[in-house]
Amino acid sequence: MKVVNKIIVAVDFSDHSLTAVKYAANLATDLGAKLHLVNVINQRDEYMTRKIAAQFPGFSVERYLKETRQKREKSFRTFIDASHCDAIVVETNIRRGVPWQEVIEEIEEQKADLLVMAPKGRSNLMDTLIGSCAKKLFRNCPIPILSIRQ
Repeated sequence: MKVVNKIIVAVDFSDHSLTAVKYAANLATDLGAKLHLVNVINQRDEYMTRKIAAQFPGFSVERYLKETRQKREKSFRTFIDASHCDAIVVETNIRRGVPWQEVIEEIEEQKADLLVMAPKGRSNLMDTLIGSCAKKLFRNCPIPILSIRQ
């Protein structure tokens, strides 16, 4: 069995992903592993803000992205504090692109050993049982996935 040295958690800042972060923090503490939280600004959202900016010259895509990043960094801090991660190394990263693809790239770049995620988060009603991002990760992830239920 492979040793788990780095755990990545896919975070969308829903209550479901907070549960996943708490579970992963406990697991990382028990294993002496590092914890890495990743969030993705969906390219679909960025595309829509660019369309809005084209119609409303006063709207700044760069300002939107900067403010979004700042809010998410603050939310990471809230999640870390709520998960009592004092005894472990915790890193965070915010990426931009297609969420499931960016999570896989983060896994490869970080050389992670385990992905922890909540299979349902901020998705639409079509994917109420298992989110569309989770489905794609389950099919394409190069490392084991631990799926945390509420």
